[in-house]
Amino acid sequence: MSAKRSKRYREAVKQVDPGKRYGIGEALEVLAKMPKARFDESVELAMHLGVDPKQGEQMVRGSLRLPHGSGKKVRIAVFARGSAAEAAKEAGADFVGFEDLIKKVSEGFTGFDVAIATPDAMQEVRKLGKILGPRGLMPNPRTGTVTEDVVSAVRECQAGRVEFKMDKSANVHIVIGRRSFTTEALRENALQAMEAVQKAKPATAKGRYVESLGLSATVSPKIPLDPAEFQRK
Repeated sequence: MSAKRSKRYREAVKQVDPGKRYGIGEALEVLAKMPKARFDESVELAMHLGVDPKQGEQMVRGSLRLPHGSGKKVRIAVFARGSAAEAAKEAGADFVGFEDLIKKVSEGFTGFDVAIATPDAMQEVRKLGKILGPRGLMPNPRTGTVTEDVVSAVRECQAGRVEFKMDKSANVHIVIGRRSFTTEALRENALQAMEAVQKAKPATAKGRYVESLGLSATVSPKIPLDPAEFQRK
């Protein structure tokens, strides 16, 4: 039996018409009317995609820069040595190293949100695949996290660049901000996230790409979105 929902949650549910699929602007207006938690909740877009997650060529992943940031302090790890490591430290990366950082991660450390690596470091970093891969933390050239220019990569992450990766059930979750953001800031972030996922559509994907789409805050109910909104800017 599921736990009894809080009074705040039950009040929030009343704001949602269960038979309706909202446009992003409408959904954000509904969210704004919901009672707030005692902390600044994250706001998230959740999408279920019409692709086969068992097919490697249909993997959906990528990155984007949110116009208004995510509102979250991003912890950044950089696998590099020499001058690249020094540059990453000066740029403000939280964890920088090579053999020492690889050893720490191999022992279970994953206290970061983004991992960046120089190309020459990847030969060793790839060995951490079983740890980093399932958590969506493996550096990848497609998302700009395998690069010689670690300074630019670090600064982009600090400025609001986020990564996304489809899970084993063909779902994608992207945090687009906080409830303290203005409705317009959340709308612009949401549209940017939708566009990024659309651009990541696999060439082999057939039929409807986005099967369902929803907006929610950390402890608030999901607001179902109209998938047609996905095609709009």
